[in-house]
Amino acid sequence: MDDAETARRTFGAHLAALRKRARFSQSQLAARLCLVSGTATLTRNEISRWERGARLPDAWLAPLATVLAVPREGLKRAAAVARGEGEEPQDDHPHSVVVERAGWLLDHDNAHGGDHVADAAIQVWRSERSKISGADKGQLAVVAELAEIAGWLLFDAARFEQARAAWMESLHLARAAGDRGMQWFAMDLLAMEATESGRPGEALALCAEITGSGVPPRVTLLTELRRSRALAAVGDRTRALQSIAKARTSLDDSLHPRDPRWSWWVNDLEVTGHEAEVALLLAEPDRAVSRFEPTRELVQKINPRGRGALYYATAELDALVRLGAWHEAEEPLARLGPLLRNVASSRHRKRLREVMRAIDRDGPRWLADSASEMAAS
Repeated sequence: MDDAETARRTFGAHLAALRKRARFSQSQLAARLCLVSGTATLTRNEISRWERGARLPDAWLAPLATVLAVPREGLKRAAAVARGEGEEPQDDHPHSVVVERAGWLLDHDNAHGGDHVADAAIQVWRSERSKISGADKGQLAVVAELAEIAGWLLFDAARFEQARAAWMESLHLARAAGDRGMQWFAMDLLAMEATESGRPGEALALCAEITGSGVPPRVTLLTELRRSRALAAVGDRTRALQSIAKARTSLDDSLHPRDPRWSWWVNDLEVTGHEAEVALLLAEPDRAVSRFEPTRELVQKINPRGRGALYYATAELDALVRLGAWHEAEEPLARLGPLLRNVASSRHRKRLREVMRAIDRDGPRWLADSASEMAAS
């Protein structure tokens, strides 16, 4: 392999890493580039060529920088290096700093859950917080995002009060930095925590604050998901179903160049899971089961052994147990054993313990014995 080919492959690997950190598939990245550029001819095959180093995306560098939320000049310098025309670039954009400091924490959480890395995230967050000096908006934005990450990992570790405190700081710092996208994200996560912790009124107030003119469509979609869960929690079936239906119908049409980077990971799996959870909150387990069933195939395509797989298997088991579908409950119960050995997420384990108690209390003895054996292993 000659030096030129090595340089192109290095750039391709860099581009692939940026795409994965933004939580895009190759097809999703192609769709967003078409949207931003106004061109409808780019396909995932071309993205694949770029990432293999077979071709450089010279004409697409500006749209790539926009979609991946990285500095345009930094991406141009990286492409110049791949052409043998420059030196290795240094990227000091706030999000790039966050990825360098904490990207591995999110990768670990996605694969293995947040229990064992939540404290590491707190350490990184507090370390960067100590570097804030005056009104350095770049550093404020870095710490706001690190507080958001620490909050998420704490939430996954079932340390809910600490998660809420982290997200409150993230919101405060994002406002000081003028980072509207991170403000919306912190408020969205606070709404999620409020509903899960039994404060749906607070969640609805946060959703109302997010909603308004100037809010990108993807953020509006996610707000409708949060709103639907909160409305279901207070028993407002009509409005809860209206909100979740609005999110579903806008999923394919909500992409917009102004969408913040973090909002683009919302996909069919996410919306389907929310539809099922809304049904459970409305005490309609039969409808929840019908929505959880398609998540099995979707999870297999995305991350069949990670934290998401643990969540969906636990949630499907929960719905089947509430329905009293004991034989059908065997399948997700069998899936849980290997997942529990791979993923440490106290939030999902807490829910699973509640489901196991319901099986032991209401289910047939043979299923309770299977559940006990799974737990013991």
